[in-house]
Amino acid sequence: MVDARRLVLDLLKPHEPDVVTFAESLADYEGVAGVNVVLLETDKEVQNVKMTLEGDSIPVDAVHDAVDDLGGTVHSIDEVVCGETIVEESKTPQD
Repeated sequence: MVDARRLVLDLLKPHEPDVVTFAESLADYEGVAGVNVVLLETDKEVQNVKMTLEGDSIPVDAVHDAVDDLGGTVHSIDEVVCGETIVEESKTPQD
């Protein structure tokens, strides 16, 4: 996969490791400048979180592998930004 500047993932993870550990683990990757993890939903066994990573060259495959190693599952890639500039989503009349 290509390196990205922003990556937004919908993840399913066990309660342990906690969201702090998930964020710290992924923030340690070269090319990742910052990580934001938001808890969306929790039940008895799992948590659904939204994880946003930003940086100059996020290694997408390595991020997937790290999530797997931590016991999580990537449900979907909800946003990806590549290229020289981070381009924000534009509003359209349909929005």
